[in-house]
Amino acid sequence: MQELSSEGASQLPVDEVLHALKGHPDQGLSEQEVARRTHMFGPNEFGEEEQEPLWRKYLEQFKEPLILLLLGSAAVSILMGQYDDAVSITLAIVIVVTVAFVQEYRSEKSLEELTKLIPPRCHVLRGGHVHDILARDLVPGDIVAFSIGDRIPADLRLIEAVDVEIDESSLTGESEPSTKHTKAIADGSQRQLAGRHNMAFLGTLVRAGRGRGVVTTTAEKSEFGLIFRMMKEVEDPRTPLQHRMDQLGKQLSVFSFAVIGVILLVGLLQGRDLVKMFAIAVSLAVAAIPEGLPIVVTVTLALGVMRMSKKNAIVRKLPAVEALGSATVVCTDKTGTLTENNLTITQLYVHHNETFAEVTRPSYINSGCVVVRGAVADPVSHPAIARLFTTGSLCNNAIVRDGKILGNPLEGALLLAMHKFGLDDVRDKHTRLSEQPFSSAAKVMSVVCAGPAATPLIHLKGMLEAVLPQCSTFFAPDKPTPLTDKDRADIAAVATKMARTGLRVLALACGQEAGQLSFLGLVGAIDPPRAGVCDSIAALQQAGVMVVMITGDMMETAEAIGESLGLFDRRVHRSLDGSTLDTMSPAALAAAVHTVRIFYRTAPKHKLDIIRAFKAAGHIVAMTGDGVNDALALKQADIGVAMGRSGTDVAKEASDMVLVDDNFNTIMSAIEEGKSIAHNIRNFLRFQLSTSVAALTLITISTVAGFPAPLNAMQILWINILMDGPPAQSLGVEPVDPDVMLVPPRNAKESMITKHLISCVVATASLIVAGTLYVFWRETTADGLITARDTTMTFTTFVCFDMFNALSCRSQTKSIFTIGLTSNRAFLWAVGGSLLGQLGVIYFPPLQRVFQTEALALTDLVFILLLTSSVFILDETRKFLSRNPRAIASSRHTEAV
Repeated sequence: MQELSSEGASQLPVDEVLHALKGHPDQGLSEQEVARRTHMFGPNEFGEEEQEPLWRKYLEQFKEPLILLLLGSAAVSILMGQYDDAVSITLAIVIVVTVAFVQEYRSEKSLEELTKLIPPRCHVLRGGHVHDILARDLVPGDIVAFSIGDRIPADLRLIEAVDVEIDESSLTGESEPSTKHTKAIADGSQRQLAGRHNMAFLGTLVRAGRGRGVVTTTAEKSEFGLIFRMMKEVEDPRTPLQHRMDQLGKQLSVFSFAVIGVILLVGLLQGRDLVKMFAIAVSLAVAAIPEGLPIVVTVTLALGVMRMSKKNAIVRKLPAVEALGSATVVCTDKTGTLTENNLTITQLYVHHNETFAEVTRPSYINSGCVVVRGAVADPVSHPAIARLFTTGSLCNNAIVRDGKILGNPLEGALLLAMHKFGLDDVRDKHTRLSEQPFSSAAKVMSVVCAGPAATPLIHLKGMLEAVLPQCSTFFAPDKPTPLTDKDRADIAAVATKMARTGLRVLALACGQEAGQLSFLGLVGAIDPPRAGVCDSIAALQQAGVMVVMITGDMMETAEAIGESLGLFDRRVHRSLDGSTLDTMSPAALAAAVHTVRIFYRTAPKHKLDIIRAFKAAGHIVAMTGDGVNDALALKQADIGVAMGRSGTDVAKEASDMVLVDDNFNTIMSAIEEGKSIAHNIRNFLRFQLSTSVAALTLITISTVAGFPAPLNAMQILWINILMDGPPAQSLGVEPVDPDVMLVPPRNAKESMITKHLISCVVATASLIVAGTLYVFWRETTADGLITARDTTMTFTTFVCFDMFNALSCRSQTKSIFTIGLTSNRAFLWAVGGSLLGQLGVIYFPPLQRVFQTEALALTDLVFILLLTSSVFILDETRKFLSRNPRAIASSRHTEAV
C-alpha cells in the first residue's frame, strides 16, 4: 500500500480511493493495522531529526570572518609569547559566540511556544468507534471526522461533506472559503490546489459544515509539507550587517598585513634585529584588530532583541534587527496588519428611492441600529432593506455563536447588521435546494431556497460586475421596476463611490430565473485601520522607507484605503493588479516598482515576484506574510516578518521576525531599533578606530624614528583594555535618538569604514598623537632623561584623550549637551570606573610598580585635563558649525544609518 497524492486522489471516486488506501468508511482501521502503517509511514509530524544539535549550532557561530580573524590573532600572539593578548582575544571570542548562541536559542524557544506544527488532536474512526487522538498518530487510510471550527489534521479525500466550507487562504491564496463535495474531479481543474474541491488539506480551517475524509498523505508528504520542504531548501540571505562585518574583517586583515610589511621593511632598511622587528610588527597588527567590535555588535543586537520582545516582536536571528534599520521598502499585507481584521457593515444602498442607510456602532454585536436620513429604520418602514437582508441571510453560511462569528467574516458581518435592523435569521424557515459556491472566476455565490409557502428563489451575492448583468429589474415594494442603462450606470457610480471611501462592496439580487433577477442593493463593509498605523507609515516615509500595500481588494477600495493610511497619492503613485503582474517580465516589473505603492487583486504567489523586483531595483526589502504560500517570499526577503496570531507555522519558520500581535506599528518600532543599533555600532567603531590608529601611529613614529618608547608594554595593554573595554562597550547601549527616523536608510552596499568615518578617525587620531607627543617632548626635554614621571605624564595624557574622545563619540551630529550628559548611565559608570582605575595606576604603590608610574601633582592633572579636553571641544565646535540647513542635509546623507 502507498500514499496517494492529493491530485491523484481528487481524480478518483471515493470507493477507488478507499480501495487503494485499504480504508473502511464504517469501521476504520484496526489497531494492528495502525501500528503497521505507523512503522511504514512514520508519525504525522515534521521530523525533529533535522534539527541541529546544540554543539553544532554553537560552533557555527565561529564561521564569521571577524571571529576567524580574531582566532588567527590569538594564535599569532601565542606563537610570539604574548599570552596576555592571546587570553584577552580568546575571552572576547568566547563572550561574543556565547551571547549570540544564547540569544538565538532563547528566540527559538520563544517561537516554539507560539508554533504548533500540526493540530494537536482530531476525531478518528478506528475499530468501528470514534476516538479522540493526537494528530501525530494519524496514518494513511484513517477515517477522520471534522466539523466547523476544526483544523484539518492531514490531507484528506472527502467521503462525506455536508455544507462544508474550508478556509484555504493560507495555502491557496483564495480569500473566500472553498465549498467542498465528494465527487471525483477529472476536468483539469484538479491541477491547481484551489480546484481540488473534494480534498481537505492539512492545516486549513473548517469554516462551515461537517464531514469525513480518508487520510491520503501525512506530514511532509502533504501539500503543507511540500511547501515546508521547499522553504527549507531556500538559503537564508545574509543581512546587510553581516555583509558589512565580513567586509570589515577583510579590510582589517589587509591593514594588519600591511602594518607588518611596512614595519619589517623599515626595520630591514635600518639594519635592526629582524626577530625583534617582527615581534613589534605582530604586536601592532594584533592591536589594530578591534576585538571589542564583535562584543559590541552582539551585545547591542541582543539588547535590541530583548527590547523588541517587550514590544510584541520575537526576533529569530540577531542580525535581523539591524537589517530592518537598512530596509528601504516594507511590503505589507493589508488585512490584519494595517487593519484590525474586524470586518463590519457600515453602509447600505437600495436603488428604490436611491436610499442610503448607515449602520451605527458597527463593531458592537448587541447594540446599534440602521439609520436612514436621520431616522431609525426597521423592516416595516423600509421593506427594500428588509428584502436585501433576507437574501443576505439566505445566501450565507456563517454562524454567530456566543458573540463570535464562525465562517466567512463578511457573511458574519451581514448577519450582525441584519440583527441591528431588527430581523432574525430566516434560514431555519427556508430549505436550501442547491448552492453554487463563490469562486474567483465566477465572483458570485448563489443558492436556491424554498420558503414555507413560496416558489423557490435564486439568491445571489458577489461582486457588482458579476451580479448586475444577471439582473433585469430592481426591487420595489409594490413590484419590480425594469433596470434601464441609466439605472445600471447610477448603481455602478454608487459602488465606485463607496469603494473610494475604503469600503468593500457587495451586491445582492434574487429572482425566479437566472439572468432575470431583481437587483436588491449594495452593502459596504470596512476593516478599520489599526490605531497608530497612519503615524507609523508617515514616520517611515519621512525616514525614506517606502511602504507598499499588498491586498486582494478591488482597485478603488485598495487605493482609498491606501490614501486614508497616507501611503498612496494617486498624483504620483501607481497601483498594479495581479493579472498585470502575470504579464510583466522581471525587468519590466523591476523598472516599474519605484512608483508602485499598491498591489491589488493579488495572490500569495505574486509576493515572490514583487520581492525579486524590488531587490533587482537595489532595495532592501522587508516582507510580511502569514500563509503557507508566503513562506518562500518570507525566506527570499531580506527581512521576513511573520504574523504571530494569524500566521501559519511554516510562515513563522521561514521568517526572521514574528509579530506576536500582527501589528504594523511593531515593524516601525523594529526599524527604529535597527537604525539606532547601526548608529551605535558606528559610534563605537569611530571611537575604537581613532584610539587604535592613534596608538599605532604613536608607537610606529617612535619606532621608525628611533625615539625611545613613550609607553611601556603594560601601559599599552591598559590602553588596549580601555579601547575594547567598558567605555567602548557602553557606546553600544546609547539610548535611541528620537531623530533617528529622520535619517534615510543606510546604503546596504556601503562599507562600515566610509570616507566620512576615515576623515573623522584621522582628524581625531592626529590630534591625540600630536598632544601626546607634545607632552612626551615637553617632559623629556626638561632634563634630557626619560623617567617614570615622563612616561606617566604621557600615559595619562593618552588615557584622558581617550575618555574625552569617547564622550564626543556618543553622537556624530548632536552636542553632548543636547542628547544629555547623563542620558547614558552605563557610559558614565564606565568612564568613571576607567578614570578611577587610572588614578589607581598613578597613586597605588603596587600598581605603580606594575605599570612603572609615579604620583603626579594636582597641577599636572589640571594641565592634562585642559590639554586633552581639546579633542572634545573641537568636535563640539564641528557639530555646532554643521548646524545649518545645507550642512545638516549633507550630514544626514553621509551619516545615513
